[in-house]
Amino acid sequence: MTDEVKYPTVHLRQGGDRRLSGGHPWAFANEVKMDAVAKALEPGSLVVLCRVDGKPLAIGTFNPHALICFRALSMDPRATLGSAWFHDRIAGAVALREKFFDSPHYRLLHAEADGLPGLVCDRFGDTVVLQSGTAGMDALLPMVVEALNAVIEPQTILVHSDSGARRQENLEADTRAIKGSIEQPLQIVEGELKFVSDLVSGQKTGWFFDQRFNRTFAGQLCGGARVLDLYCYAGAFAVRAAAAGATSVTAIDRSEAALDLARQSAKLNNVEAICTFEKGEVFKAIEARGAKNQTFDVVHCDPPAFVKSKKDIKVGVRGYRKLARGAAHLVAPGGFLVLSSCSHHVDMATLLGEAGRGIDRTGRTARLVHQSGAGPDHPIHPQLPESAYLKCLVFALD
Repeated sequence: MTDEVKYPTVHLRQGGDRRLSGGHPWAFANEVKMDAVAKALEPGSLVVLCRVDGKPLAIGTFNPHALICFRALSMDPRATLGSAWFHDRIAGAVALREKFFDSPHYRLLHAEADGLPGLVCDRFGDTVVLQSGTAGMDALLPMVVEALNAVIEPQTILVHSDSGARRQENLEADTRAIKGSIEQPLQIVEGELKFVSDLVSGQKTGWFFDQRFNRTFAGQLCGGARVLDLYCYAGAFAVRAAAAGATSVTAIDRSEAALDLARQSAKLNNVEAICTFEKGEVFKAIEARGAKNQTFDVVHCDPPAFVKSKKDIKVGVRGYRKLARGAAHLVAPGGFLVLSSCSHHVDMATLLGEAGRGIDRTGRTARLVHQSGAGPDHPIHPQLPESAYLKCLVFALD
């Protein structure tokens, strides 16, 4: 590393270095001296963050208008963040994934955990989808793209940046092809199965690789089973369950576009005769089936985030309790309930507690047989609990 490039400096307040000194990659606005120099910096600028006494701590992106105003890229304040640095960072991320996956279909970059805060990148063979959530990553995208082209040479690079995090940095949605073009729907690979996904209009980057290993585990329970898949989205679990030998799969989602993708994937894997895809609101669907005393051997629930901010925690956790209670009513004796949460504000212990309360109110006895998070292509930053956002619980019910 050299010190040829001189970046602006921003100083922390007295005691404001405790977080970063402990390995945390962020600094909040109330920890930073927001003097005239800092306030004048362009959102997304690269800066060296210093202690109150002037000692450099880290180099990263800075946005004076954001709550999380500094995001560390390197804890070496002398680093030069040029082409070589990004090449090495992305090559390292690829090497890690290649230890776990035979096919190039995975999350390639997982934000802070891969040293690129505010950026995720999902790889679908020769196509990659980038999702930037910060002004800093927007500014650095040209170097990211340059490194991607050098390391994996994708045919298509799509930006699909429309997350709520962008609104917190006063950024507009950004969807465009940087390289190549997207042919919709795109076929992707997950294990021995193939799926179709909409990378332009779909949720997030168009697919949820994070649940891959949980889908495989839950799929083992589906041989000879009647399966209910709630919040099925594009059919990843429904098709997995059918391919694993389910006798029937009923999958429900409120998005007709997602259901159409699910139907295409079921046909692609020759399980369309086993799967029924229905448009509907999940809690109403639960109530209607409960009123008819319908039961299933496996009930799978993978809802969108019920808790999107700290102010939503009280109401949101009650939502998980209500979902667990309603879904448990539909599980046949000896069956299984699979419940997930992607709310990073809800930790595993809280989800387990709320799910347990919901199940208990049905009078059922439950045994937790599996709990996990995302797969290894979604690594966790040790000092950033938010990166461990996904929780999956599997209960055996009497």
